[in-house]
Amino acid sequence: MTSDLLAGVHPSWLTAFDRVSPVLTDIGELIETERETGHAIAPDLADIFRAFRQPLDSIRVVIVGQDPYPTPGHAVGLAFSTARDVRPIPRSLANIFRELHDDLGIEPSSHGDLSHWAAQGVLLLNTALTVRVGSAGSHRDWPWKDITSAALQALADRGDPLVAILWGRDAQWSRPFLPGVATVQSAHPSPLSAHRGFFGSRPFSRTNASLSAQGSSPIDWQV
Repeated sequence: MTSDLLAGVHPSWLTAFDRVSPVLTDIGELIETERETGHAIAPDLADIFRAFRQPLDSIRVVIVGQDPYPTPGHAVGLAFSTARDVRPIPRSLANIFRELHDDLGIEPSSHGDLSHWAAQGVLLLNTALTVRVGSAGSHRDWPWKDITSAALQALADRGDPLVAILWGRDAQWSRPFLPGVATVQSAHPSPLSAHRGFFGSRPFSRTNASLSAQGSSPIDWQV
């Protein structure tokens, strides 16, 4: 199961994941148990580690999310992203598009596929990489943070250029694993919290300004 999970992961990430290989084994067993008891898992097995298909050295921004969308067919292995044909666009993502327009004047996309961001070195990283379909937050008590913190630590050890975008209280757990990394923080884009500090936070322009200060080119935030 571990080899199946890591299929497609860029080799530059494997050292970080080797350090937590017992946890990967445990998670593989938990996934098998879910499937054997008739529970569907999102995203598809091949996409659970999709965020790590880009080389570690190419990552310039990390956006820390919570867990995958539990709605059938929505989760694709990239935090906040969906497949192009998903309608309606999830509300958190719609709020991200609204802030993107207010910040940089980019018109909201008709689809939720954020792979253009990922291709430029934006790591769209959920804290938990799986969820039981139909049950939001159902795998947050799995040891996923051991895996995702190992990835964050590998980025921090690598050094600049790097900006961490932390949306919401749940994303704050990642800060100890990103020592010295420039951060852009605000409330979460969820409909429950977007009006409490996400709208108007200008995360995209702030991130690009930080990248420029680090000698890196900005992200093209078009979707």
